[in-house]
Amino acid sequence: MKQYLLSVIQPAGEPPAPDVLAEIGRDLDAFHEELKAAGAWVFAGGLHSPSTATVVRVKGGDVLMTDGPYTESKEYLGGLCIVRAPDLDAALEWGAKATRATTLPIEVRPFFGEADS
Repeated sequence: MKQYLLSVIQPAGEPPAPDVLAEIGRDLDAFHEELKAAGAWVFAGGLHSPSTATVVRVKGGDVLMTDGPYTESKEYLGGLCIVRAPDLDAALEWGAKATRATTLPIEVRPFFGEADS
């Protein structure tokens, strides 16, 4: 089976109210349990805001580190989930379940050059 990245597209700004976040958390837990039961679970995790990021890059042979995200945006990567699926259609079904659980857009992408296993 191939692995697919489900990216949570988080809008910039204030998070939802605590009661809304609690419900989303319960829905995410149920989604993750469904993935595990189906043998599709690989990994999942949420990310802190882009303001906590450090960008590491090479410039002129030196390694430079700068605070903040690599780009300014109204949306950012809020979390991710890696799933096993036999094909893109199956991965998209997991993406549909993820968007219902998170209430946020989900980008589904296959890993480059991965052979079927």
